[in-house]
Amino acid sequence: MKLAEIQDALKAEGLDGWLFFDHHRRDPLAYRVLNFEPQSPVTRRWYYYIPAKGDPRGLVHKIEAETLSALPGKHATYASWQEMSAGVRTLLQGARTIAMQYSPKCSIPYVAMVDAGTIDVVRGMNIEVVSSANLLQLFDSRWSADELEMHLEAGRKVDAIRSAAFQHVGEALRAGRSISEWDVQQFIRARFAEDGLMTDHGPDVAVNANASNPHYEPKQDSSAEIRKGDVLLMDMWAKLDRPNAVYYDITWVGYCGSQAPAEVEKVFGVVRDARDRAVAFVKHGVGAGRKMCGYEVDDAARSFIKNAGFGEFFFHRTGHSIGNDVHGTGANMDNLETHDVREIIPQTCFSVEPGIYLPKFGIRLEVNVYVGQGEARVTGEMQDKIILLSC
Repeated sequence: MKLAEIQDALKAEGLDGWLFFDHHRRDPLAYRVLNFEPQSPVTRRWYYYIPAKGDPRGLVHKIEAETLSALPGKHATYASWQEMSAGVRTLLQGARTIAMQYSPKCSIPYVAMVDAGTIDVVRGMNIEVVSSANLLQLFDSRWSADELEMHLEAGRKVDAIRSAAFQHVGEALRAGRSISEWDVQQFIRARFAEDGLMTDHGPDVAVNANASNPHYEPKQDSSAEIRKGDVLLMDMWAKLDRPNAVYYDITWVGYCGSQAPAEVEKVFGVVRDARDRAVAFVKHGVGAGRKMCGYEVDDAARSFIKNAGFGEFFFHRTGHSIGNDVHGTGANMDNLETHDVREIIPQTCFSVEPGIYLPKFGIRLEVNVYVGQGEARVTGEMQDKIILLSC
């Protein structure tokens, strides 16, 4: 646990402390930020408080007294609910404003891990509870140099597999062999395993109207055949099968033929240019040292698509935080599903993936953007033209 850094961050935020709480491992963020593994089962509630000044302290149930033993500070125990209530009050004595894994109106659901009842208990002690969202970015979303290198290595592998997957489809079409979305997904999964990559699910391989479902995933018994004249979208995400590895997440689009129809070309161009505007906005802002929030990046892409007449067909955020989970806990590029006012900070990575989803076909183009010290960069290959799979 980075105690000194946490306390410095609390002082910078003007907070008295940060209260961590869990029951039955409902808050994985707590374990990651505190960097510990409980030394007993977590079937009872535990509390751990880090003040801006002074030593941390904890509160655990008597039958699970060793839960927090790996963490510094004194750990009081309780058995009855009355003892627990009194123990929490003692734990927070002197505090007026504290952070918890809470999000006002659940505007950032990735942060909203603590139940409303526990928030009520703390507020009942005349303590103001604020969101730990900014703190979590500092202690759960920033990448180490090793994590960045693992991301870049995963990116090289995934980009090669993506290229091979489109080539695999083209070869099948030219040979007159039947090939389905499911077949291509399994081809990609096999290549992931061969190259030491892992993923939680997917990838998304979708043709035509299926590509207009952003979370479509083919199934063995319900998968479309890929044919000449189809728009083909591939969305794949994976990370190295190593401890602390982080994800690489991309989406590319092809057309099964020698020339895509004008409508497909037009929509592709709008999505590509919206993506590039968002990326340029981030690069310029980081290079100029300007503070930027997630919602502003979303605005850069969304306004372009809206002005092109396709606003109603872009119905998800422009991008999401990327980390050990493919959807991380940092700032999202979002002013649609939420108004994400979190600042984009160095050593974090996120996707930029605008899309237009029409009844007949969908186009999404996704890249990953890493923000370093004074610069931002796309970490892998960028698609500028539709991949033509000549049949």
